[in-house]
Amino acid sequence: MTSSPTPDALLGPADVRELAAALGVRPTKQRGQNFVIDANTVRRIVRTAQVRPDDVVVEVGPGLGSLTLALLEAADRVTAVEIDDVLAGALPATITARMPERADRFALVHSDAMHVTELPGPAPTALVANLPYNVAVPVLLHMLETFPTIERTLVMVQAEVADRLAAPPGSKVYGVPSVKANWYAEVKRAGAIGRNVFWPAPNVDSGLVSLVRRSEPLKTTAARREVFAVVDAAFAQRRKTLRAALSGWAGSAAAAEEALVAAGVSPQARGESLTVEEFARIAEHKANRQQEKEPA
Repeated sequence: MTSSPTPDALLGPADVRELAAALGVRPTKQRGQNFVIDANTVRRIVRTAQVRPDDVVVEVGPGLGSLTLALLEAADRVTAVEIDDVLAGALPATITARMPERADRFALVHSDAMHVTELPGPAPTALVANLPYNVAVPVLLHMLETFPTIERTLVMVQAEVADRLAAPPGSKVYGVPSVKANWYAEVKRAGAIGRNVFWPAPNVDSGLVSLVRRSEPLKTTAARREVFAVVDAAFAQRRKTLRAALSGWAGSAAAAEEALVAAGVSPQARGESLTVEEFARIAEHKANRQQEKEPA
């Protein structure tokens, strides 16, 4: 069991503003910085993420440490990835000051999460993060691809992004993020977050998204990049039929139709109606054809 921290270990509104003032930090729109100032909210996020005492959690964009401290209460270890020089420099001291009994369980990686390919210590088992709205999807997909040991993910993102990630086939907002996230995991909405728990309050609502990694990878002979190439092509012109939208990817409309028919998909269908498994079958056809053409 983890040791109990002091009751005031988590950051409240006054703590966040004092820390920011001491560091000369002003949240920037460029990095999508909105700091959580409500202790109940971060504890709710940790509960919803089902963080366990044996978890090794990676957090992206810890900011001033609101969520980091709550994660340290519940997990075995927390590794935070922070790009901002000032915030990265200050976070270890905040952890030591407010939760000294857990400080040796914390590690900081001062880097852009999109460029992180390894983390210190044991492999991460969970990803929990308040992701900057402007980079949420690419960061999420990069982390899931780079760290296959991450079993459970809970991210707080703009409500619109949360809807896209969790959208089922046939939904108006089903698109590239929905399919690519589903390649890795079962995805669902896990709650809404009000604007008043942030400083500064954003102009948009936020939502929680839960991703539980597939216990077995998708059964396909196509590589991930091959499947994602089909997905990107299908939604680049989402109003077009797949026969037309995939003509560039396949080499011609006739070749696209052949791949679609072979995959059991109507050439007149549109990308928004397909599951990730169907996209994989389309990719398989082209990959198999290319293998047949290669000399023995």
